[in-house]
Amino acid sequence: MTAAPRCSDLAVDDTRAGTAPPGDHWFLVEHPGPWGRVAFAQSGFGPAAVSAMDGWAREVGGRVLLVRRPGRRSGGPRCWFRVDSRPGREEVRTGTWTDEDGLVDALRAPGTVHTGPLFLTCAHGRHDTCCAVRGRPLAAALAAARPAEAWECSHVGGCRFAPSLVTLPHGFAFGGMSPQEGVAIAAAYADGLVDAEFLRGRSVHPPAVQAAQHHARLATGVREVDALALRSVTALSSGTWRVVLGDPDVVVEVRERRVEAGRPLTCAATAPGWMREFDLVSLIPTP
Repeated sequence: MTAAPRCSDLAVDDTRAGTAPPGDHWFLVEHPGPWGRVAFAQSGFGPAAVSAMDGWAREVGGRVLLVRRPGRRSGGPRCWFRVDSRPGREEVRTGTWTDEDGLVDALRAPGTVHTGPLFLTCAHGRHDTCCAVRGRPLAAALAAARPAEAWECSHVGGCRFAPSLVTLPHGFAFGGMSPQEGVAIAAAYADGLVDAEFLRGRSVHPPAVQAAQHHARLATGVREVDALALRSVTALSSGTWRVVLGDPDVVVEVRERRVEAGRPLTCAATAPGWMREFDLVSLIPTP
């Protein structure tokens, strides 16, 4: 009997650009599992810790994720990472925690500076089957290639683009690549470069800016992580956005439209969903 297609099987032609999950900051909590469907709230943490994490996320525009080493190895103190993804302020600070009071304190603690990147692969099977089926092979490949930097993480959004990879501290999100392609993306990022082929966007920017940067990367061929910095974004008529980028200087106009998918967009969904897509209107390099 042939298995029913999963959400990621049906999304192979979906547009990735402009779909990165939003987040200026990230707080990562090492927790080998089990993870509930709503990861932090349903994974054994007390109400005070859940409330503190929710409050921090709302205050700073952040995301709280559970992380674990591929294979769920555990032992010794658990790590936390607090990440600032804002342009020009990219930084990772880290420490360890043994109880929930210490974990809550870590939201404001100075910690120590963590050098080097972090690579998060969504492997949250209780949230969506595709994240487990496609995410875990990528996480394993990254762990083999970059064992100190690779983590499985809880739900980041965009299950249909599984496997979903987030590179920190910049917050670039990628989707739909093979394990080998994911390892190459990680190697490029560690060298300060971004591969546009599987890029969904950067978490610090709204969807229109993510899409504009994607088109600009394809048109100019620039790959540096800090290239095409946002200078301004203006909403025009008819759902059109003008995005001014710098280094190199490019003005991009994209038109936003809502597309009815005609199918559920996740394995857990029961009703057809819709997608936001951006068409390129114009792209003009400026002197």
